[in-house]
Amino acid sequence: MHRWLIVLAVLTAFILLSENVFGGNKFNLWPLPSPEEYGNIIIDRTSGKNNVKPVTFSHWSHRSKYTCRVCHFELGFEFNAGSTEITEEDNKNGLFCGACHNGKTAFGHTSENCVECHNGDISYGSGKFPELRSKLPKAEYGNEVDWSKALKEGAIKPKYSIYRDEKPLNFDKMLELRAEWSGISPAVFPHAAHVQWLDCANCHPDIFNIKKKTTKHFEMKYILEKKFCGVCHLSVALPVDNCKGCHPKMR
Repeated sequence: MHRWLIVLAVLTAFILLSENVFGGNKFNLWPLPSPEEYGNIIIDRTSGKNNVKPVTFSHWSHRSKYTCRVCHFELGFEFNAGSTEITEEDNKNGLFCGACHNGKTAFGHTSENCVECHNGDISYGSGKFPELRSKLPKAEYGNEVDWSKALKEGAIKPKYSIYRDEKPLNFDKMLELRAEWSGISPAVFPHAAHVQWLDCANCHPDIFNIKKKTTKHFEMKYILEKKFCGVCHLSVALPVDNCKGCHPKMR
């Protein structure tokens, strides 16, 4: 009996201590959308002002065909929805979406196709998702598709560049980011898995300034404010709900 009292006291002390060890942080992660809507965004920079329905963009419907690099590097799209100054005239001149949506590679910017983009419906086209997901490796979070595994196994073959025959950089450095909280295992950042999708310039120097050579300012609260990894890993890439995705040794 005495032994159990000691165990109970230790557990109680740990629970109380954890509030201080972890800084009292309670991360309120908002509910994730359904798999077919995860990564979908509404672009309404000027549409609503002009009495036109906003544009719906589905990441999963494009990801099997193109890497993130194509849109967010070659075509110049900012990561934040609505930040890029896109106009219909630009698209018709072959810029932004118009680089592919030209009537040849994909449907063009013609009146009968307006509803394909300007529908204001975040779930538009989701009926096609189950068939796509059934052919790809499964995951627990986000779209419930393991996109990196699908790429590695050749289940998808997205274009790394639409302008020239360019290949991903052969760079496999693994970074370890030690947590300041007691009991939290280090986070890891595998360059090899990211360079398959992104260009170095997507992250450096605007998101991660490699000249600082430090991670002291790199805290979970900033990620939840859409900074650092949170630029992608909150609503498009593997969500932060999968703790072990970044902290693989977490129990």
